[in-house]
Amino acid sequence: MMTREQVERLAGGGETEVLEFKTTTGERREATRTLCAMLNHRGGQVLFGVTPDGRMIGQQVSGHTVEEVAQTIKEIDPPVFPSVERVPVNDGKEVLVVTVTQGQVRPYSYKGIAYRRVGNTSPAMSRDEYNQMLLERLHGQQRWENEPVSGWVIRDLDVTEIVRTIEEAVRRGRADDPGTRDPEALLRGFGLIRDGRLLHAAPVLFGRAERLEAELPQCLLRVARFRGTDRTEFLDNRQFHGNVFDLLARAERFLRDTLPVAGRVLPGLFERVDAPLYPPLALREALANALCHRDYSIGGGSVAVALYDDRLEVTSSGMLHFGLTAAALFAPHESLPWNPLVARVLYRRGIIESWGRGTLKMAELTTQAGLPRPEIEDAGGCVTVRFRPSRYVAPQRIARALTARQQSVLQLLSGAPDGLALRRIVVALPERAPEWELKTDLALLKQLGLVETTGHGRGACWFLAGKPSA
Repeated sequence: MMTREQVERLAGGGETEVLEFKTTTGERREATRTLCAMLNHRGGQVLFGVTPDGRMIGQQVSGHTVEEVAQTIKEIDPPVFPSVERVPVNDGKEVLVVTVTQGQVRPYSYKGIAYRRVGNTSPAMSRDEYNQMLLERLHGQQRWENEPVSGWVIRDLDVTEIVRTIEEAVRRGRADDPGTRDPEALLRGFGLIRDGRLLHAAPVLFGRAERLEAELPQCLLRVARFRGTDRTEFLDNRQFHGNVFDLLARAERFLRDTLPVAGRVLPGLFERVDAPLYPPLALREALANALCHRDYSIGGGSVAVALYDDRLEVTSSGMLHFGLTAAALFAPHESLPWNPLVARVLYRRGIIESWGRGTLKMAELTTQAGLPRPEIEDAGGCVTVRFRPSRYVAPQRIARALTARQQSVLQLLSGAPDGLALRRIVVALPERAPEWELKTDLALLKQLGLVETTGHGRGACWFLAGKPSA
C-alpha cells in the first residue's frame, strides 16, 4: 500500500508520461483516456485528489466513488484490472491512486478510440499506429517466419550448414549435443518443423540459393560501391540470393575487397600504417542484425550494403517494432526480435548475442576505434545503420576522378599536420614514383583546392587544404 509520503513525492515531481493528476474523480473519463494511453505505452499512474500543479488536496472518497471509477475503467477494451488504492491525506480526505502496467494485449481502446502517451498528454492513436501495434500483438502467435512454406522439403536445404550450426552451438555451449546429425531431427530441435512441414524460417536459414531466387526472392543481398558521396555513379553493383549464412559471408567478402583503408604516418617515422576504415566486428554485428531482424514478409525486401566515400550504410527492409526507437537502441534494452526463430538459430551459431546487445556492441567497437557512434535511421519502411569515419579518407572524385597515387598523396598528408616536403612524399608513398610525376599530381591537387603549399623550390612544404602548419 502507498503511504502519504510516497504520494507527496509523486505529486512533487510533476506530471510525466507515466504520471497524471486529476483534481477529482469527476474527471474520471479524461483519466480513463490517460490510463488507456498508458496501457498502450509503458504503464503509469493517475492520482485523483491532486491538482495539475501538484498540490495534494484529496477528496471525499466512498465505496460508491471507487465503484464509479471502476465502472468507467471497464469501458477499456480489452478488459484491464488496475490497482486502485485509497491513501488518507488530511481532514478525512483521500487521494485515489490508480496504477496500470504496460498492457499485454495492446492496443487498448476506450469508447472505441485507442490513445497513446506523448509526454504528459494522451492524443488519439492514428490508424497506422493502431494497425502496427495490433500486428505486434498478433506477432507472438502468427507471423511470416513460423508459417509453413509451401513445396519445400529437406533436400531443398543445405544439410551441411544445418550440421555445422548444431556443432558450433554445442562447441559454444549454447546447445546440448542431440546425439544425432539427422537433418530432420536437428530442424525439429531448432523449431523449424511443425506437423511435418518446414516453416518459412527454415529456407531463410538453410535454403539453397537457386530455389530461394525463384520462390523467396526477398532472401536477397544488394551490395554497391559508389563514386563520391551520392548514388550518381556506381563503381561496383551486385546482387546475391542465398540463405542467411551465405549472404553474411558474401557481404563480409565484399567489404574486405572494397572497403578503403585509413592510413596514417607515425610521428617521427615516415612509415604509413593502414587499418580498415571501419572496425570489421562492428560491421559484422550490423550485418547480422539486419539479416536477423528484417521483415522477410516483404516480397521485394532485401539487405543492402552501400559504400560511399564518406560513409557506409547497412539497410534492411522493415521498421523498428515494440516501441523501440533509434535512440533507445543505444541504451540497455530488452531483446525483442521480429524473427525469434531466425534469431534463436543465429544465437546458437554464435552470429548474434542475446539480451539486446548488438547495437551496444557496435557503439563500443566504433568508440574503441576512435570513430563516431553509428547512426540509426528508421524511415521509409527501412532501418539503416550508418557508419562514418573519423579519420581522413581521400576522395575518389573532386570535379574529376583522382588516381590511386593522388589519393595516396592526400592520405599521406592527412597524417602529417606539419606538412611534408616533396622528397619526403616520394619515399613515404607505398609505390615509388618519379619526382616530376608527383609534382604534376600535387599541382593538380592544388588546382582542385585539396592541398596547399608554403615555401618555394626544394624548400616547399605541402599540406592538406585547411590544415596549414602550426
